[in-house]
Amino acid sequence: MPVSYAPRDWSSQPRSIDPAYKSTALRGPTKPLIPIPQSLSELTGPVYGHDSVGPLDPDLIRNGRRDAEPLGERIIVTGRVLDEAGRPVPNALVEVWQANSSGRYIHATDQHDAPIDPNFFGGGRCATDAEGRYRFLTVKPGAYPWGNHANAWRPNHIHFSLFGPSFLTRLVTQMYFPGDPLLALDPIYLSVPPGARERLVSRFSIDVTEPGYALGYEFDIVLRGRRETPMED
Repeated sequence: MPVSYAPRDWSSQPRSIDPAYKSTALRGPTKPLIPIPQSLSELTGPVYGHDSVGPLDPDLIRNGRRDAEPLGERIIVTGRVLDEAGRPVPNALVEVWQANSSGRYIHATDQHDAPIDPNFFGGGRCATDAEGRYRFLTVKPGAYPWGNHANAWRPNHIHFSLFGPSFLTRLVTQMYFPGDPLLALDPIYLSVPPGARERLVSRFSIDVTEPGYALGYEFDIVLRGRRETPMED
């Protein structure tokens, strides 16, 4: 039988069109969304990538390394993927992508005047374990300018993508860092309603921190319900 999911809490999600986040006016829907009933085919397949996760995929320090370690502050990012009842979600495919420590992506469209790190690819993936936990080793991404408005800068952030049992169960969100002064100025972060946007900010953890090596951050992702993590449309 198909799995039944609780309705999404739209009051905790960013608006599809937000005037301060200018590009949403070009891509946000202007008509009411049409619910599509979920059937067995949408909830069970096709499954993407779970069996092809390699041992270096969650290690962004090593998976793009050529001659040396990437530059920047090493960090560990870990957390749990939970459902609306707080139960762990095992075998979810979690993918991340991010800028390097100077605030630049390995992408042809990124022409920001900041150095490319030849030893940092900026992407990784892993599958959650039986307790719904994921773990990545990476470097803290840098802030970078973007063309939304005059003197606009994106806060330090890591993009997350989650796949459930099928392509149609994909969700995308962003993780921010505590104490970042750019959060109060960022239209993307501010497009999320107050009370929910704080769920996008990770927690520093001395328990996750590895002595003499890397600082640790925790970021739990709740898929639906009252405590759901805000997602990108």
